[in-house]
Amino acid sequence: MKGEVVLDAGAVSRCRRRVHLEHDPTMREVPLSPPDPTAQQRIDDATAHREDIVTRLMAANPGSWVKVPRDLPAHERVELTEQAFAAEARYIWGALLPVDPAGHRRGGIDLLVRTGRGYVPVLVVRHRISDRGTGAIVTDLTDLDPAHRAADESRKVRSQPRDQLRLVHIRRMLQTLGQADESLTLGGVIGLDADVVVWHDLTAGTWPGGRSALTEYQVRFADRLAIASAAANGEEPLAEPSRVLECRRCPWWPTCEKVLTETRDVSLVVRGEDAVELRRAGVSTVDKLAALDPTGDAPEINWTGVTFPDAVVLARAWLADLTLVRRVDRVEVPRADVEVDVDMESFGDAGAYLWGCLLTGADIGISPGYRAFATWDPLPTEDEARSFAEFWAWLTDVRERTEAAGLTFRAYCYNALAENRWLFGSVERFGDHPGIPAKKEIQSFVDSDEWVDLFRSVTDQFLCSQGKGLKVIAPVAGFAWRDPEAGGEASMRWYRDAVGMDGEVPDAEQRERLLRYNEDDVLATHALREWIDARAQAEVPYMFDL
Repeated sequence: MKGEVVLDAGAVSRCRRRVHLEHDPTMREVPLSPPDPTAQQRIDDATAHREDIVTRLMAANPGSWVKVPRDLPAHERVELTEQAFAAEARYIWGALLPVDPAGHRRGGIDLLVRTGRGYVPVLVVRHRISDRGTGAIVTDLTDLDPAHRAADESRKVRSQPRDQLRLVHIRRMLQTLGQADESLTLGGVIGLDADVVVWHDLTAGTWPGGRSALTEYQVRFADRLAIASAAANGEEPLAEPSRVLECRRCPWWPTCEKVLTETRDVSLVVRGEDAVELRRAGVSTVDKLAALDPTGDAPEINWTGVTFPDAVVLARAWLADLTLVRRVDRVEVPRADVEVDVDMESFGDAGAYLWGCLLTGADIGISPGYRAFATWDPLPTEDEARSFAEFWAWLTDVRERTEAAGLTFRAYCYNALAENRWLFGSVERFGDHPGIPAKKEIQSFVDSDEWVDLFRSVTDQFLCSQGKGLKVIAPVAGFAWRDPEAGGEASMRWYRDAVGMDGEVPDAEQRERLLRYNEDDVLATHALREWIDARAQAEVPYMFDL
């Protein structure tokens, strides 16, 4: 029955079909994707982050703390939480609230802070929660009293919708228990930087359309509850499979992929809301989409992703098993006498530990080939300033020598968003260190024709039916990585071993592995642009020739 369905806070942020599958009793024996080792590492990192935070908070706020061990059985954690409520403990860490069968909710929270009238929830997360700007409402990290909150004119809130929805979920559970501070519609978040508590007003109209986190939560929760209840009771599903961004890491993806492939669902080439809208318009399969005239009238839907002509061509490319299709009559990539391919390696939000460069082209008195500028001190570290300064000094030397020789210069990367983030971020964090350029110097370089984003070139000139990542596109140009595990997620594991992040002796072999991986990334970028310049025109069909 419906009363048997209870949802955790994550349900309101999950794919609707996943909620169905998780509550469908006929799916309990279906094999899921194997656990992602990098996902487990993220869980372990989050656990260590929380332990560091609670140690600091308890030291700064002596008094009535109750710490509920997370490794206890659920019923014991609930019992300890209820005892802490009865004792009116000022701080409750690791609370697990009793299941609310009437409200169909279950869940726990990192920290509950008693204000005198009840409790307010505080999340501890391992991602950044603010950026440079103004307007964030904060207290210092060790000041857990929301009455002391004030606007911080040096930071703004970074959009993390899931955090706010989790806070609303716990607030609703606290209200059911009579333990919420009804005078404060607040929830706090402590992020990766661990320097402040950001306080969110859960009733403020800061969401799209002027909605509040509370309103958004109520709409989503009602929807997910209806889906879960229908699944649990064997009723007609309220959510069918549809490919979305979340599918990449979902354990249920093999189940959904099988159904989508068998039905040749349109979401295999057009994702998200566009696929939903196309189905409503009667274009439910890749075949139906491919049969439309890309130069004719488009279905009357609100396109949010690709354009109608691009969607039709992507469908035709998928049917022809083509990774790339030209969207322009003639493809090109800017070239120069002296060229440098650049690839940066970072570790989450902690920093950039490696800048790899491949120098090719005319002789300017600097040896051509690959070179790396790295720090092997565990991030975050001040030594990152040294490695970045050395990278920038080398790149500047190449540019100056090229100019002095009367030659042209260009540097290439694949998806400049990543490199630009740490170009500017390094200046902001290490501006006082020797060799760190001024922000205007970085800005001038990034804005110039010398800095070429190959990802943008690919996006502008090709339609990509299998995605636009370098690991997808470079093989079309004939490039292959030497390491069979090469990828961003795997490099995170290698980095931990390379710097001895988990208390082990730093692994020199993993450092070499990272250097080979980075070298292959710049070689892939080089191979891709050479291929676009020399062969893509002949090897990739034009979209209107399909």
